[in-house]
Amino acid sequence: MIDFKKLPRTEFATAVAQIAGERRIDAQTIIASVRLAIIAAYKKDARERGEALDPEIEYEVDLNSESGSARIFQIGADGKKKEVTPPDFGRIAAQTAKQVIVQKIREAEREAIFAEFADRIGTLVNGVILRIDNSGIVVGVGKAEAIMPREEQVPGEKYTPSTKMAFYLKEIREEEDRKMMVVSRSDPRLVEELFRREVPEVTSGNVEIARIARRAGKRTKIAVRSHQPGVDPVGSCVGQEGSRVHVVMDELGSEKIDIIPFSDDINQLVKAALSPAEHVVVGKIDEKAKVIEVKVPEEELARTIGVHGENVDLAGELVGYEIKVLAAAEEVGAKEAAAKKSDRKPAKRKIKKAEGAGKSKKVRKVSQPDND
Repeated sequence: MIDFKKLPRTEFATAVAQIAGERRIDAQTIIASVRLAIIAAYKKDARERGEALDPEIEYEVDLNSESGSARIFQIGADGKKKEVTPPDFGRIAAQTAKQVIVQKIREAEREAIFAEFADRIGTLVNGVILRIDNSGIVVGVGKAEAIMPREEQVPGEKYTPSTKMAFYLKEIREEEDRKMMVVSRSDPRLVEELFRREVPEVTSGNVEIARIARRAGKRTKIAVRSHQPGVDPVGSCVGQEGSRVHVVMDELGSEKIDIIPFSDDINQLVKAALSPAEHVVVGKIDEKAKVIEVKVPEEELARTIGVHGENVDLAGELVGYEIKVLAAAEEVGAKEAAAKKSDRKPAKRKIKKAEGAGKSKKVRKVSQPDND
C-alpha cells in the first residue's frame, strides 16, 4: 500500500495526497482509477494509430506513485509481461491522470452533497429555479441541483428562472448510475413543513398537525391538536390576526387553508372538516364501507359541497370516509312523499274492489233476458 505522506513532494504525489485529504477520497481509489483510465487511453491511442487490439488480451499499468509516469504492459497467456508503452505516451498518460483526478473531485463533491442532503429528506429546503428541461424543473439547492418532475408541480403555478421558492425534499433517486434529488411543490407535507417553520408550537411538538388533505394550488385542510394544556392549536397556527397562516398562504400563492381542531369523536371531526359549512348533522355511519351521511339545510348545500365538490372531497380525505351530503329539506320532502304514497294505497284497493263489483252486476243483468 502506498503511503503518500512519506513520498517525495512531486506534483503528482502532492495532488493525490491533497485530494485524498481535502475531499476525503481514499488515495488507493484515485490510483486505481488512474490506472484504469490510462489503459483506456492506451487502447484509444492504439486504435487511432490503426493498430488492431485483441479484446481478450489483458493489460497492466506500472504507475510511478512519485512522478505519475506510467508504463503499459501486455499480459500474455502464460502470465508473462511485455511492455508496449508507445513513444511519447507520457503526455497522454499525464492528461488522462489529470482528467481522472478532476473527475474524482467532482464525484466526491457530489457524494458529499448527497450525503449532506440525505439527512434532510422530508424537510423544507430553499431553492431557486435554474431552468426547464424535458425531465422537469431544475432547481438549485445550495451547491447542488435538484429536479422537480411534472407530477410534483402545482397546476397553474409559474416557474420562472431565478425565482426563489421553498420546496419539500422528497427523495434522492438513483437512475442510470447517477443520483438526483427530487423536490416537490405539490406534496401535502410541504404545507406541514411550512407551518413547522412558521409556528414555534409546531416545531416544539406542543402542537401537532394530526391530519392534512390538499388540492395543490386550490385548498388545504389541516387538523391540529395540542399536547400542552392551555395551548390553543388552531390559534397557534393562525397567529395574531392571521399573521402565521398568511405567511404560509403567500408561499403557496394564496392557496386557501382551513385549520380545524382534531377530535377523536368522528361526529365532531366531520362537522369541523366540512367548514365553512354550518348546521351540519351527522347521520348514518357505515364503518364497513367507510361512508358517512350528513344533513345540512338546503341553503348550506352549495357551501358544504364546494366548487366541483372540492370542500366535501377534502373533508372526506381528512377524516378518512366518503361523505355523502343530503339537504335537510330533501329528507323532509322524501318523508312527506312516502306518507302520501302510503295514504293512497288503501284507496286504490277500494277502487279495484268497486270496479270488480260493478262488472259482476253487469254480467247478471245481461243474463236475465235469456231466462225470460
